[in-house]
Order: sequence, then structure tokens, then C-alpha cells
Amino acid sequence: MTPKAVVNWFTAAYRQAGLAGCSSHSDRRTFITKAARLIAKAGGSLRDVQQLADHRSIETTQAYIDGDAEIQRRIIRTM
Repeated sequence: MTPKAVVNWFTAAYRQAGLAGCSSHSDRRTFITKAARLIAKAGGSLRDVQQLADHRSIETTQAYIDGDAEIQRRIIRTM
């Protein structure tokens, strides 16, 4: 499958499921965010997430990671 064919497949699948605003790219963002949150438990680093995402720069990987206000509040409470 070509990259464009994969994108088209996801677009059609999301449309058929009635999921507005979803794309293959949003799945990628979700994967990278979840990986970044779990990587320390696995003994890894953000560099490992970068390599999983096949990004050339760590800055690109960081741009994909969504923040979470509740997690941030928990971090502050534990300090």
C-alpha cells in the first residue's frame, strides 16, 4: 500500500464509523502522546519515541505530544 492509500483507507473507515475530525494523522498523534507518557515506565526516553515515530528531529516528536491538564495537576500535587 502506498502512504496515500493508507490515508484514504483511514479516511473512509472513519467516515463510515461516523467519526468526524479523525484521520490517520490523529492516530499517529495519539500513539506518540501515549508512548511519551509510558516510555519512562519502560526505562526509555523521548529519543526512543522519536525513533518509533521515525522523526528526524526530537522537536518534531515533541510537537506531536499533547499535554494533559489533569496530569499536570497531579504532578504539582506530588511535589
